[in-house]
Amino acid sequence: MIKQTLAFATLATASLFANAQATPVGLWKTIDDESGKEKSLVRIQEASGQLTGTIEKFLDPATKPDVKCDLCSDERKSQPILGMQILRGLKPTDDKARWDGGEILDPNKGKIYKSRITLIEGGKKLEMRGYIGAPLLGRTQVWIRVE
Repeated sequence: MIKQTLAFATLATASLFANAQATPVGLWKTIDDESGKEKSLVRIQEASGQLTGTIEKFLDPATKPDVKCDLCSDERKSQPILGMQILRGLKPTDDKARWDGGEILDPNKGKIYKSRITLIEGGKKLEMRGYIGAPLLGRTQVWIRVE
């Protein structure tokens, strides 16, 4: 009886952990797809069925903490990049590991791209796809879950 109870508790705990990783909500380390260097920590949150992402910390020591988005063309123009919402409007799709229909801002270039994210490796990593027009015309970064 004790073995059965222990086995059930282990399975229940594993199930909770698996479900917790089935969402992109949390803190992610961004990796530059061109240089391979760690860039920042982005916190993804869910509100009203949509995901947003905000830069919480710069990981590159060369990046000044007070740098502003001078190249942005929307309400984020001349605003500090640290604390800036760079990911907006992603909605879940029928594929339980994918969110689509949002946009991502590249604050270094001031450009806004359509975005799609897909959880991979059991939710330990996330593919961030930014594109213009169709998803085939874009770039993908792999982000690593921090928490």
